[in-house]
Amino acid sequence: MKNCLCGKVIVAVLVGRALVCVGRGAEGGLAGAGRGGAAALRFVADGKQFLFDTGSLRGILRQGDRSAGLAEVVEAQSGVKVSASLGLFSHYRLLDADARYGPAAWDWKSDARLLPDGSVEARWAADEKHPFDLAVLYRFSSANALDVTSTVTVRKDLRKFESFLASYFAGFDQSFVYAKDADGARFVPTPIESGAWQMFPRDDDAVKIIRDGRWRREPNPVDWTIRPQLAGALAMRRDGKTGLTALVMARPEDCFAISTPYSGEGHRSLYLSLFGRDLKAGATATARSRLVIGREISEKKAVEMYEAYVKGAQ
Repeated sequence: MKNCLCGKVIVAVLVGRALVCVGRGAEGGLAGAGRGGAAALRFVADGKQFLFDTGSLRGILRQGDRSAGLAEVVEAQSGVKVSASLGLFSHYRLLDADARYGPAAWDWKSDARLLPDGSVEARWAADEKHPFDLAVLYRFSSANALDVTSTVTVRKDLRKFESFLASYFAGFDQSFVYAKDADGARFVPTPIESGAWQMFPRDDDAVKIIRDGRWRREPNPVDWTIRPQLAGALAMRRDGKTGLTALVMARPEDCFAISTPYSGEGHRSLYLSLFGRDLKAGATATARSRLVIGREISEKKAVEMYEAYVKGAQ
């Protein structure tokens, strides 16, 4: 292992001809070289977890081999931590019209491997509690954008299967969802007066899924307030102190609802309800989603980024 100027190095590997270094500084926080270009968009294996430093974001995927998404994510420019303890783009509840499959996907054992292109594939195998396999591919498409592809293969017929993809932010107190109202399509605010927990459905059929009893099941049942219908599968959180903006988005056919607590509530979270359709035994279905963290992202720019994503994700 070679040293490089990025604090106390714990990983230093040659990627092509570039030396990519990700490590921890003297205070135990993440540090990295952030070389830029394609090499910086690769994950680096560190035991059973995976480190990244894109030059814009640095952090850990599957911290401590936990079956979850990005943890300990830091924005490079400011050094500000943007992820809370439960992480970003973690697969949480697994639901259908008839059952809840375990408390959360992050409690269900999975394995992961680094692929030759620098992306990471995680796999959850069907067992007595989970009548389906789940495979998730994590890939940085740019220095501040993570793409996640979720694929489920079912072992029995499932009605309105749902994978609830969760992101928990540090800060980012303001929450908005791109929805339809009397003024047309816009980022609709989420004040406490509109409910403690708010869900924006894609259409009337999505409301039927939300209200089919799945959210009454323990642990932690939720009583959602139904808000206006989505104008697109896009939501935003803003951090007033740092000026950072986080976007979560998905292909509209893959996401039947987006939910959030009211702005200012302590979870500081956004959720994508993925799939939402009947699946026959042996069937495979795929949902695509993207997380973006950046500065100076106006509402207009956010919509443009979403439209470009949808066009490219087909």
